[in-house]
Amino acid sequence: MEAPLIIVTNDDGIDSPYLSLLSARLQETLGAEVLVVAPERQRSAMSHAITLHKPLRIHEQRPGFYSLSGSPVDCVYVACLHIAKRSPSLVISGPNDGFNLGTDVFYSGTVGAAIEGGLRGIPSIAVSVDRKSAGVVPSAARLVTSLSKRMLDSPLPNGTVLNVNVPMGATEAEWTSIGRRYYDDDVHERTDPRGGKYIWIGGGIAGIAEVPGTDCFAVVREHKASITPLQLDPTRHELVASERPDWDLNDFAKERS
Repeated sequence: MEAPLIIVTNDDGIDSPYLSLLSARLQETLGAEVLVVAPERQRSAMSHAITLHKPLRIHEQRPGFYSLSGSPVDCVYVACLHIAKRSPSLVISGPNDGFNLGTDVFYSGTVGAAIEGGLRGIPSIAVSVDRKSAGVVPSAARLVTSLSKRMLDSPLPNGTVLNVNVPMGATEAEWTSIGRRYYDDDVHERTDPRGGKYIWIGGGIAGIAEVPGTDCFAVVREHKASITPLQLDPTRHELVASERPDWDLNDFAKERS
């Protein structure tokens, strides 16, 4: 039987030591062929950005490890369509240095890369760990490898992406839903050495919504690893089905200038 081909990427950049650790675990435990394609530098909070209006440059750092001058989504795109010699069995994004909890999934380059895999019909996992806590990465790699085996043996519904967060010291994992993590909204206006004005946006973490069963609660309050299945179809199907009879959707056509 042919070994599964697993694409690994991140948004922390090709120099992240976490890439090598996860790749080695996947190779040793699953007998997988691993292709690492990661941004040449830090590309956090890129969400699903893709580069359409400038050239991308790719460099092979060592066998099986490539850096790309683009976003995490670019990395999955190029890996699937240009570098890989056969169809990938799995896409794994991470481990990310810092959690991606709650609404972080809408901003995260780590999650964006996994979603790109999902959009291409490839089972995909995004994995994140405590910031600056390298000691948790082996545990996260073991969990992701276990999930990978299960996804390869018994695929989830098409279009499902797993968002995994692993805190330091976690000995349990649970299925969760998306929670809410609060941030201090902030815009700082500063002055550069030449007197020009610039702004710096984004504040620190201000807390979570205290809702059991969510990723935020599991990770922050219960110190468990969270596994949140994301779906790629964001449609509110119940509204489509109801057709909202109190809304006249065709009133725009009734007016004549």
